[in-house]
Amino acid sequence: MTTSLQPRKRVGLALSGGVARGPAHVGALLALERAGIPIDVVAGTSAGSLVGALYCAGMSPTRMVELITHFGWRQIARLVFPRQGFVSFDKLERWLASTLNGATFETLQKPLAVVATDLDGGEPVILCNGPVARAVHASCAVPGFVVPVKWNERTLCDGGASCNLPTAQARALGADFVIGVDLFKHAIRGGWGPLGSGVGALENLVRRAGGGLAGADCLITPEFAGELYLSFGKAKAFVALGERAAEAMLPAIRAALTEDIAVSNYTSVEPKPNGSVSPA
Repeated sequence: MTTSLQPRKRVGLALSGGVARGPAHVGALLALERAGIPIDVVAGTSAGSLVGALYCAGMSPTRMVELITHFGWRQIARLVFPRQGFVSFDKLERWLASTLNGATFETLQKPLAVVATDLDGGEPVILCNGPVARAVHASCAVPGFVVPVKWNERTLCDGGASCNLPTAQARALGADFVIGVDLFKHAIRGGWGPLGSGVGALENLVRRAGGGLAGADCLITPEFAGELYLSFGKAKAFVALGERAAEAMLPAIRAALTEDIAVSNYTSVEPKPNGSVSPA
């Protein structure tokens, strides 16, 4: 009697925005990779797009940890005359283009979707063609603070303004099972008085932008305990937080994939973006 093995589920990773909390994504990748959980496609917003780009280009999470140890504002930003923003992320784009040897989405080892926001229309824009560094630059350009990015006829800013956790975009790339890593866990800062409630409400708005939380089959949410979003000096600590949160979810992930994960041979899926935009 012959038994026919079905191809395993394709696993997608959706990485949220989070500014300096981004190293937690690297920690989650460390835990998933060590556990043998395959990642077939990645969709990322803002800081998540940066980590996703490095990973999809073939960089190991271990190497990422080495890179981010000395990563800070000096490496990514420069002050500009405040017409469209107070800082420019041109340096971030140049650094990433150099690190990835000018990679385009078409040359990446794994399919990647980067989420930005149309500054004029307010809707999410899914980038999965052309230069990766430029797309990540756009996805990280916090509106009102960072100069937005011109992309064809559009002006693009941070993807977190419209879609902070791109689970639907990971499915559009062909994922059957989506693991979301959310760096915006809701918290009220009791010691901040009324400002604590206001900041908590704003965080909640960003976290729920785009409705991606409901689209995750498994949600990894590191415990930041009120850590600020600009603490670049805490990269190693944030890696550990992401690693710990991912390890806690491994039993649930394994349970969902147990029957499929034993089948290691599968056909890679071509990107099937929703609303992709070609670069200039």
